[in-house]
Amino acid sequence: MAYKKKTKKTKRHVTAAVAHVKSSFNNTLVSITTLEGDVLFVNSAGKLGFKGSRKGTPYAATQVGTALAKDMSGLGIREVEVNMQGPGAGRDSVVRALQAAGMSVTVLRDVTPLPHNGCRPAKKRRV
Repeated sequence: MAYKKKTKKTKRHVTAAVAHVKSSFNNTLVSITTLEGDVLFVNSAGKLGFKGSRKGTPYAATQVGTALAKDMSGLGIREVEVNMQGPGAGRDSVVRALQAAGMSVTVLRDVTPLPHNGCRPAKKRRV
């Protein structure tokens, strides 16, 4: 069997990124992408060790934001656009954590999907 030489991974240097925050009532998921959409980092409250209903708290979202900010500073990211989705408690906490870590938030966007009269509702309940 031939020995395959491993190529050294080159470290990317990115100055601006997009933070996609999906905040539900049960968890907060944050993924950091480049402006083109290539995923750089992913983190969530569950990944940090929060369990059960504590995953949906603003404190857990703050911890997610600070952990990601630490990773992002290693790549040289200074500016962040934030896309927030969902009704959860961690929406604002992630943004505050990123700002506290020295990131400058350039754009705050709410990308929560809203139905334009969507699905037909369930039939009327008879008791």
